[in-house]
Amino acid sequence: MPTKPGPELRHLRAGIGMIFQDFRLVKRLSVLDNVLIGRLAHVPTWRSLVGMWPKKDIEIAFDALERVGIPDKAYVKASQLSGGQQQRVGIARALAQQPRVILADEPVASLDPITSHQVMQDLLRINRDLGITTIVNLHFLDLAKRYGQRIIGLRHGELVYDGSGETVTDKQFLEIYGRPPEEDDFLGGAK
Repeated sequence: MPTKPGPELRHLRAGIGMIFQDFRLVKRLSVLDNVLIGRLAHVPTWRSLVGMWPKKDIEIAFDALERVGIPDKAYVKASQLSGGQQQRVGIARALAQQPRVILADEPVASLDPITSHQVMQDLLRINRDLGITTIVNLHFLDLAKRYGQRIIGLRHGELVYDGSGETVTDKQFLEIYGRPPEEDDFLGGAK
């Protein structure tokens, strides 16, 4: 029988913000409420259940929305947003957590090329401006090269590349993938 997570595990999880490729928003809630979900580890359960968030947490949520450029969407239902706006809400939710690390799983998988670059620029800016370690799982090689300060390539669970995004070559991508790069490996579909 699994044991109940203790306070140490909850504290550890609170320090890791997650950004998902499918956004994981509660569509019937407002953008602000979705971002405030990132504050759950910082408030008593009853406050979140009745929607009585402390003023400080609301300010943190608005600051996070400001960082991703959508504070004007705070009172809009998440279901009314474009995919790119929904991903920005997901980023703001992770920021509201005030994490030490952000893990982003294919954050641009369902976005158009322009919005994909905007999201990657947001993540890069968060890393540089706030000093939050940001680990991004990407399959678009051109985005990895352009935005990756460090690329870690795994193949069959083994480390096959560890280096700069600026210096990675097609030969090294061959080592990572075990095949030459194809059109689908690039955001625009062309190398």
